[in-house]
Amino acid sequence: MSISPYPDWIRPPVGGYTAEDLDRLPDLPPHTELLDGSLVFVSPQTKFHVRAKRMLERGLEKAVPAGWEVWPEMTVTLDRRNRPEPDILVVHEDSDTGYRQTGFSAEHVLLAVEVVSEESRERDRETKPRKYAAAGIRHFWRVECDEGRPVVHTYELDPATRGYGLTGIHHKQLKVERPFPVEVDLT
Repeated sequence: MSISPYPDWIRPPVGGYTAEDLDRLPDLPPHTELLDGSLVFVSPQTKFHVRAKRMLERGLEKAVPAGWEVWPEMTVTLDRRNRPEPDILVVHEDSDTGYRQTGFSAEHVLLAVEVVSEESRERDRETKPRKYAAAGIRHFWRVECDEGRPVVHTYELDPATRGYGLTGIHHKQLKVERPFPVEVDLT
């Protein structure tokens, strides 16, 4: 009998994995996401990615109103088969379940932010925004790299279509009133 050099989770169960499985599978790589029941592994982050994320996280922390919290790199359960990990979330403080918490449910999320990477371009531009909107997350920001500088595309959920409408493209300064007033120098 030979022993497999691969972990058991390398072979998904019939029907795929569930959101709850992410907390039970041993030795998953950091920042593993679940999309459509499949495990998604992410590449190491670039310097641009880390800088853009930090810049926006600091700006959001300064502006976030009482009752809301900013969390980097926490998962959000959209449904049974989808649990992505946005770069930044703004969630209601009532969503706190304790120090062992690994994610939030979509109903508590006000804003999801994705910084687009080479390997995640399609997921961050198409798949995740569509899924965030379907789950009712009211605001979404997508951050693109333009010659090393962040460009922030802001979106708001249209409740009638359950899709996002573009509210702005911000090159040098991010200045928005919704979901709450925020100003961030992007230079």
